[in-house]
Amino acid sequence: MARRLLLSSILSLFTLVAQKPPATAQEPPEEDSTLVEPKEYTFNPLQAEKEVRTGNFYAKKGNFKAAATRYREATKWNPGLADAWLRLGEALEKRKDMKGAKEAYAKYLELAPDAKNVESIKKKL
Repeated sequence: MARRLLLSSILSLFTLVAQKPPATAQEPPEEDSTLVEPKEYTFNPLQAEKEVRTGNFYAKKGNFKAAATRYREATKWNPGLADAWLRLGEALEKRKDMKGAKEAYAKYLELAPDAKNVESIKKKL
């Protein structure tokens, strides 16, 4: 008898927990991307390096769309970061976006005219 009472109480408790609470307030609408204010970028070399590292992670996984997005973010946080421009160009080239890749490579060459790979990058242009 005590067991049945205990089991009944536990079952009642689970039923109460599993039930969705009554909606008293309306949930906010999903965020509309047209209403979101654009992100304001200020010079932040640490954030730029973080974005490059994250882009490298995605590039190693073969997700060049995500990698390009992260490299582009890095160039916004630090427009003078040559490595971000190079990697952006490489990611865009993998995605067959040759126009974007050429623009990124040109910016890289502007920022790092004496880099070791200048000749190979110039051939890509």
